Parts: sequence; structure tokens; C-alpha cells
Amino acid sequence: MRLLVTGGCGFVGSNFIRYVLEHYQPEMITNVDALTYAGSLVSTADFSSEFGDRYEFLHADIANSQAIEKILANHSYFAVVNFAAESHVDRSIASPESFIHTNIVGTSSLLDAARHHGVKRFVQISTDEVYGSLGEGGRFTEQSRLNPSSSYSASKAAADLLVLAAHKTFGQDVVVTRCSNNYGPYQFPEKLIPFMILQALANRALPLYGDGLNVRDWIHVEDHCAAVFDVLMQGRAGEIYNVGADNERRNLDLVLSILSHLGKSEDLIHFVTDRPGHDRRYAIDSTKLRTELGWKPLHDFEKGLAQTIEWYRQNESWWREVRRPG
Repeated sequence: MRLLVTGGCGFVGSNFIRYVLEHYQPEMITNVDALTYAGSLVSTADFSSEFGDRYEFLHADIANSQAIEKILANHSYFAVVNFAAESHVDRSIASPESFIHTNIVGTSSLLDAARHHGVKRFVQISTDEVYGSLGEGGRFTEQSRLNPSSSYSASKAAADLLVLAAHKTFGQDVVVTRCSNNYGPYQFPEKLIPFMILQALANRALPLYGDGLNVRDWIHVEDHCAAVFDVLMQGRAGEIYNVGADNERRNLDLVLSILSHLGKSEDLIHFVTDRPGHDRRYAIDSTKLRTELGWKPLHDFEKGLAQTIEWYRQNESWWREVRRPG
């Protein structure tokens, strides 16, 4: 079985490729990535030596329909798993054009090409941010209404609807996953957890939006990867599956945990003006995924966070390389 994974040089995509090739044989993967700022060949540097001809990399933009058509003609693919996305909320507020290009136009191009080439299944990797913000109670279910707050989440919601429409219009076999906030190794350093880790290691100020009481629901990236593979193999066509590990934490408490682990002073925390449209709380109900497919998260959050902190401390060469401009 061969999979086409897009965005496989990014955080979750590279972890997914590693997870599949380490746990399942003789699966083969073609990784297509445009190598924008958050995608780096450093994250997949060992794949060719580790997995041989079970892995190949192709440099392409998923919004380039001619390039994607040519790639899909090279092999008979069982599935396309679409991780490719611009994903940083602050960047989407400042410059939404690239988010529209990749997340909407790119998804449409990829979806159409997969259908034309008879790809069995299309898996769209989405986010809980398409649901918007929660109050103090309740959790997002697959029936929660879409209420995006940023150009990023709006572009992902649009992509989800394109994918689900293809199922209704053409009978295309598609599934959508919507996951809570990921953490773990190989995450680009501008994201909250690695950013705060590296700031603390350098004894620099840790800027925290607003009052720091915004709540996020965290999941280890390996648990997310396992969920995506389960949905790929067993999920029902045309369905949405929420992925969450029930680890709600206030941003302030998360940062305090990082500082405590590193033995750094809480005085490093610096509260800054909140960003526009900052969602107050996310929480995911993954009952459908757990009940239908038998998935469950395996990583304890506190242990996983400690391991992640140590990974960044021990892999300075990686994060210095991926932070280089250009």
C-alpha cells in the first residue's frame, strides 16, 4: 500500500510518516512538500537511510495542479493524507493570502487530482479551531457549528467543506479529522510550547497574550498520528472525527510548568496585549473516534511535556537549523 502524504516535512506530517513506516510494513510513502518556512528537510533527514525505497520525497506545491497531476500519475496510491497547510494564527491575521492559497486552493487541487486518478481515500487533516471559541463548559463535537475566528481557521473550515462536498457530489471516499493542539518533537519553534521552551532556555522574556487564562486542549503528536492512521484505515466515508486527549490547560499554567521543569524564574513571564479574535477555550469530545475505532491516547500529558522539553534541550542543532531565515 502506498500513501501520498502532503506537508510531510512539517511537524505533524513528518511525525506521521515516521509513525507509519516504523509501525507498519510494507507500507510506502511519497512525501510532497513545498518547503515553506515551517517545513524542513532536516526533520526527515534520516528517512531515506532508515526506510530505503519505502520513502520518497518530492518538492511541489499542492496548489500547482499540473505538478500534483503528474505526481499522482507515478504510482497507484491507496490514499492521500493532506497535512499541507499554513497554520499559524498570527501570520494569518497579518497576511491571509498564503493561507487561502495553500489551505483552500491547494486542498481543492489535491482533492480533484485524487479523484481523477482513482485514489481510494482522501484524508483531510483539520483543526478544532474551525469551531471557534467555547465558554467555560462543554466540548466540541462533530455536530458543533463552524464558527472560525481567524483567516487560518476560516481557510481550514472552507477546505473541510470542499472535501465533504466532494463526497456528496461525486461519491468520493473522504474523511476529515479535527484535532486539538499538538505538542512533541519537531514542532516549529514559533508555536507556543517550543517557543516558550526556547525563550526560557535563553533566559529571555516569555510573552503571554492577555491574562494568560485562555484554555487549550493538548495531545501528543504521536497519539494524533495513531488516530489519523486509524481513521485512514477504518473511518467511515464522508464522516468527521474529532481527535482529543482531554488535557485542558490554561496557557499560564502551561508556561509555569515549563519554567518549573527548567528551574527558571516565573519573573520571565511578560503579559502582552491580546491578539485580535483570540479564542478563549478549546475542548474536544473524541467519543466518536474512541467508540467507533477503539482509539485512545497513550501519552500522559505531564510526562509527555517533560519529554518534549528535554527533546528541545537536546536537539539544539535541529531548532537552530529550522529557524534560519530563507
